[in-house]
Amino acid sequence: MSTDTAHRPGPLAAVARRWPIAVGLLAAAAVVLGGAATAGDLAMVVVIAVSCYVAAAAFSRPWMAWVWVLAATVLVVVARLLDVSPVLVNGLAAVALLVVGVVRGAARPALARQTAGLVVYGLLVLLALAVAPGAGLVLAALTLVGHGAWDLWHLRRHRDQVSPSLAEACVALDVPAGLAVLVLAFVV
Repeated sequence: MSTDTAHRPGPLAAVARRWPIAVGLLAAAAVVLGGAATAGDLAMVVVIAVSCYVAAAAFSRPWMAWVWVLAATVLVVVARLLDVSPVLVNGLAAVALLVVGVVRGAARPALARQTAGLVVYGLLVLLALAVAPGAGLVLAALTLVGHGAWDLWHLRRHRDQVSPSLAEACVALDVPAGLAVLVLAFVV
C-alpha cells in the first residue's frame, strides 16, 4: 500500500465533509415521500426555511439557525396537536424573532435582508394558500425552489449570520423537494 492511498480520505470521510447535503437530501426525501401533497405542507417548509435565517440574524449567531429548525419543528407538532395551522404558528414565531432582533440591536443589514426575505416568501406562501389547490401547490413548489436560490446566495456570500452548513443543507432540501413536487403535480 503506497503512502498516497494511505492518506487519501475514504468514502465515509467524503460523506462526513458533505453532511449538510446529506441532511438536506434526506429532508427533501421526507417531504416528498411523506406526502407533501398540499400547498400548506410546502408552505410550512418555506416558512421554517425563512424563519431559521431570521433566527440567525436576530441573535447574531449562525448556529441559531440550526436551533430554530428544531424549535420550528416542535412548533409544527404542537400546532397540529392543537389543530392550529403550523404555517400560521411558525409565521408568527418568525415575526416574534424579528422583534427580538430589533430589541437586541442585531446587525441592521442582516436583519433587514432577512425581514425582506420573510416578507417576500411570506407573501408568496399566503398567495399559494389563497389560490386553488393545484395552482397553490405549484406556486408553493416554485417558492421552495426560489428559496433554494436565496440559500445559494447565502452559501456563496457567507452573509447575514447564516451558517454555511445550514445554507448548504437548505439548497439540498429546497431545490430537489420543490422540483420533485412540481413534477408530481404535473404527472399525477
